[in-house]
Amino acid sequence: MKTISRICTIITVSAALFAGCATRASFVVHERPAEIVYERPAPPYDGAVWIPGEWVWRDGRYVRTHGYYVRASSRVWVEGHWRPAPGGYVWDRGHWR
Repeated sequence: MKTISRICTIITVSAALFAGCATRASFVVHERPAEIVYERPAPPYDGAVWIPGEWVWRDGRYVRTHGYYVRASSRVWVEGHWRPAPGGYVWDRGHWR
């Protein structure tokens, strides 16, 4: 029984540690990058929901990804946005709510 209890404890602690690794990293920039303007393509099917491009951190800077369409769901897409942070700005990624 002690062995099973120890294994359960190890699994629980490991899960908690790895869950902390899944948090989104934040990188502060002094100035927000200029928004890239591009034309949204026509929806590929009825009910398609447009997910705008996001800013992602690559090679020491933020780069813009392209937007895309997804099938509609019961959830709502909340667009990402820049928010002020100590020393500059941080990109908060979009998410489903």
